Amino acid sequence: MIREYKTIQEISGPLMVVNRVQGVTYDELAEIELSDGSVRRCKVLEVNGDSAVVQLFEASAGINLKDSKIRFLGHPLQLAVSGDMLGRVFNGMGQPIDGGPAILADEYRDINGLAMNPAARNYPNEFIQTGISTIDGLNTLVRGQKLPIFSGSGLPHNVLAAQIARQAKVLGDEAANFAVVFAAIGITFEESNFFVEEFKRTGAIDRTVLFTNLANDPAVERIATPRMALTAAEYLAFEKDMHVLVILTDITNYAEALREVSAAKKEVPGRRGYPGYLYTDLATMYERAGRQMGKKGSITMIPILTMPEDDKTHPIPDLTGYITEGQIILSRELYRKGINPPVDVLPSLSRLKDKGVGPGKTREDHANTMNQLFAAYSTGKENKELMSILGEAALSPTDLLYAKFADEFEKRYVAQGTDENRSIEETLDLGWELLSILPRSELKRIKPEYIDKYLPKKD
Repeated sequence: MIREYKTIQEISGPLMVVNRVQGVTYDELAEIELSDGSVRRCKVLEVNGDSAVVQLFEASAGINLKDSKIRFLGHPLQLAVSGDMLGRVFNGMGQPIDGGPAILADEYRDINGLAMNPAARNYPNEFIQTGISTIDGLNTLVRGQKLPIFSGSGLPHNVLAAQIARQAKVLGDEAANFAVVFAAIGITFEESNFFVEEFKRTGAIDRTVLFTNLANDPAVERIATPRMALTAAEYLAFEKDMHVLVILTDITNYAEALREVSAAKKEVPGRRGYPGYLYTDLATMYERAGRQMGKKGSITMIPILTMPEDDKTHPIPDLTGYITEGQIILSRELYRKGINPPVDVLPSLSRLKDKGVGPGKTREDHANTMNQLFAAYSTGKENKELMSILGEAALSPTDLLYAKFADEFEKRYVAQGTDENRSIEETLDLGWELLSILPRSELKRIKPEYIDKYLPKKD
């Protein structure tokens, strides 16, 4: 039975305290009815004895304590899920905003899903092609993996996110069974419009579920948005047997909303003012990705975050790095050189890349060429630094070839157009073409039979 209470004690910003409540639970949804009959939604943040702290999804202006009523609905925030979600655009609360009809729900799911039980996890080991050489060739994305992108303010991470969403696919028989769930968190209207128009322009919208939460939406909605996206992904992956790629941008806006709510609750702040439970909160989201034993589908996650002041030790990238399996780092220096996407190859890492490469997944020479390209680029960068200090005359002919390799590698391998979709074969062949700059004797990390088979013959 739903009870109504007229015992709202006080309002502080988006928070309200309600006294003398019974049977109210954490995260429960509630509705406030004002004296003019209008209704505003809120959720329970805290229960202490017979008092509950609730947070409004909208502004608290105009609420008269004496004349307002609150009723608790007996369930948490839910998302209507269905296979018809594909091709649709929703706001941060899961309501359609594309002018189409409401979703005919197969079921309603609590958005606060549980992290996947480690004992029920299957090991990620199948390749996902993003069409971007620096990811496919060097930091391979594997089905069921969590691979974040660390960016900086002003860098083109949104363009990269849209490109991955458009181009990503699984190879082989299951290619048709692939979907993207894209959640844009705390973005501007222009950015939201860019994503919607970009997906429509390329036809990628047909296999995409898009959630957009704008910067002027309430903080509590921002906290719900990524969970809405993950709930949709869990349904598609584990009920519809699809392989789902979840892209969340920007996790920094999510963490800022969490800090705002924590400050409103007067909680003791942790590092840099973020709540002490930031690690736990992020883990409850990230750990919902993966592959489950006995299920055909999978959830692969690419969270994107902007590092404040480009600081990798900031709590958000720092804690994200602990939970996830690697990171792709964008470089301001490469961006200034006009290289796009400006992926900084050397500090980037995919801890599961070895599981997604090789015969039957990509190609037999992939692991060897990956290691050789890393080593050659690293040596080339060192030689370029020496050249700037000591001059070109101080370097040997081989050192100069490595320096030339580093320049060509950045111009041709790292840089690619926003509409350029390279297959894994094209990426590997381009790697071999660049390695042909170096003498054959320098290719020490590749098996001789692969060199004979794949290295382009010089005229």
